[in-house]
Amino acid sequence: MSGLVYWLDLAGVTIFAFSGVIVACHSRMDPFGMFVLGAVTGIGGGTLRDLVLGVPVFWVAAPSYLWVILATVFLSILGFHYIHRLTRTFLPVTDAFGLALFTVMGAHKALVLGHAGIVAVLMGLMTGVAGGMIRDVLAHRVPMVLRQEIYATASIVGGIVYAILFISELNNVLAIGLALATTLGMRLAAIYWGVSLPTFAWVESPSAPKEELKNDSSPPPRRKARVKMIRSEPSRRRKR
Repeated sequence: MSGLVYWLDLAGVTIFAFSGVIVACHSRMDPFGMFVLGAVTGIGGGTLRDLVLGVPVFWVAAPSYLWVILATVFLSILGFHYIHRLTRTFLPVTDAFGLALFTVMGAHKALVLGHAGIVAVLMGLMTGVAGGMIRDVLAHRVPMVLRQEIYATASIVGGIVYAILFISELNNVLAIGLALATTLGMRLAAIYWGVSLPTFAWVESPSAPKEELKNDSSPPPRRKARVKMIRSEPSRRRKR
């Protein structure tokens, strides 16, 4: 089982590192910038998770993760011209796979260490979104987790599913598969149909008409602000 977890974790690092390289290419960074974004995306979330849990940082104990990131960056440099030909949906889809893998791996590590289910869900969320947040901040982009898209929600739901199945002592391979499918399915559905969470905004009610204010000697009434929930409509796909 430990071998499966290791290879899934390595796959998540590779996918997230590649997504960091894609962002670096779109931001016109040099090879060092590509490595930095690839590294923070691939190991940033797991590093914060291990520091919070008080355990040795995973890539320090196993430097193979760093070699995987270096190999990903090197191969991306060789195929640089092909990266710019990728569609706009390639990065979100790639990021979705990394999110699913890191969510489950983060929750798994917390549960194996004996932490409560809610802690495991938070560790899965941190592992899945923290690296991408650092990547987007360095590239002067709005992090995906802060947009209207269903991103962190998919990670939370996937972490909950895995924590419940793990505590229920279900076969761990099956638990990992179901949690991965849940997180990935929610994220890909949100990308395909443009599903997003509602947003909240302060909306001021209109003031009294100007004619009434002229005849009234009392001070003008203050505008009352109220909270309004704005539902975002799914983005329509362009027809080619």
